[in-house]
Amino acid sequence: MTMDLNDIIEYLRTVARSVGAEISSPFFYLQFGLILTAAGIALASSAALRSRIDAGSLANRWPLPLRRLAHVTVESFTTIVFAALVIAARIAMYHSTWPSRSYMLVVAAKLALAWLVIRLMTSVIRNATLVKLVSITAWVIAALSVINQLDPAADALDSVSIVLGGLRLTPLLVIKLGLILIAALWLTNIASNFAESRINQSADLTPSIQVLLVKMIRMGLMVIAIAVALSAVGINLSALAVFSGAVGVGVGIGLQKIVANFISGIILLADKSVKPGDLVTIGDSSGRISAMKTRYISVAAGDGREFLIPNEDLVTQKVTNWTYTDKNTLVKVLFGTNYESDPRRVCQLAIEIASGAPRAIKSKPPGCILTEFGETGMKFSLTFWIADPDGMDNVKSDVMLALWEAFKREGIRVPYPVRELRVRGGALPVDTTVEVSN
Repeated sequence: MTMDLNDIIEYLRTVARSVGAEISSPFFYLQFGLILTAAGIALASSAALRSRIDAGSLANRWPLPLRRLAHVTVESFTTIVFAALVIAARIAMYHSTWPSRSYMLVVAAKLALAWLVIRLMTSVIRNATLVKLVSITAWVIAALSVINQLDPAADALDSVSIVLGGLRLTPLLVIKLGLILIAALWLTNIASNFAESRINQSADLTPSIQVLLVKMIRMGLMVIAIAVALSAVGINLSALAVFSGAVGVGVGIGLQKIVANFISGIILLADKSVKPGDLVTIGDSSGRISAMKTRYISVAAGDGREFLIPNEDLVTQKVTNWTYTDKNTLVKVLFGTNYESDPRRVCQLAIEIASGAPRAIKSKPPGCILTEFGETGMKFSLTFWIADPDGMDNVKSDVMLALWEAFKREGIRVPYPVRELRVRGGALPVDTTVEVSN
């Protein structure tokens, strides 16, 4: 370990002496001035181009690959102009003096061309953060390769290590693993999105089976990508056995709910008790299932709110699924009348009103029954069927408003409580009964 550290210090000293010798040369400042001039001209040219061309509407009618290429070209116009000017300056100095006196121009031109190629290659990636990460990492590697420092930098990163069990971890190994893992997961995402689009287009699969297949494919491809990335950097999967105990303890202590929700999600997708599009009531939350995730389901309430309910709650608690086997929903309207009304006429009016409701199913006639002789009047129950539970409260409200109008037209009164007040003594020597309406 001491020898490795001494080698690194000696290498840094050699680099410092080389840089010092380069800076002391007058051609260094000439090349530096040419590079700054090229950068200024490139920035001015790019600003002039962007003021005349709208990158957002550029090549809208072109095919997608050509449209992306045009956008990247406009965005990288500064790099293109800079590379062209530096190459021209390099050619001029090459023919007028020694080739070694234009070395900085060669490096600047190669770095600019490397950045341009990297931007063109990463134009197929849609994630902006991933594009920046991949572009910067690839450009750093290209820069080290251009100045012939890639192997020394790799050796320096590989000289520092930590041994865990049978696994030797180095910064170089971690960087390689990260790069390969990012590439593998990106390819996995493309493959899983393609499979998801094909599965969702299948009319033979129910929505729950589609979600289950998509999750299984994504999970399987992710496991394969991680295994391939580990094997590509030379990590034997058996060397990770030292972490299995820690992972088991973590699952046992802090990840019970996560694992329970994950397993519950698989169960829900397999038994098809709920599926996207179902109208459900879970506790005090009601709405239509808009998405089923690995950890939770999303229930859209219809008023802009979305309830994120853990999958475990759907397995362990009571769930009302209004559309489990049949979307037809029975609507029940409870109302009452006073004892002066004819109960048969009341039931006839209620049935006529329910039959005339726009959303009532005509093949299932409504029914109205007298349920109770209450303290203040008779109580009735009106039932009728609608084809979909969406907006059931609105249907009930319309029917009750129609009942109110019909009762007023027929002279049928809705009962109200009667209170008897008895005043003894004083100015009122006799008992007095007063009707009080609430």
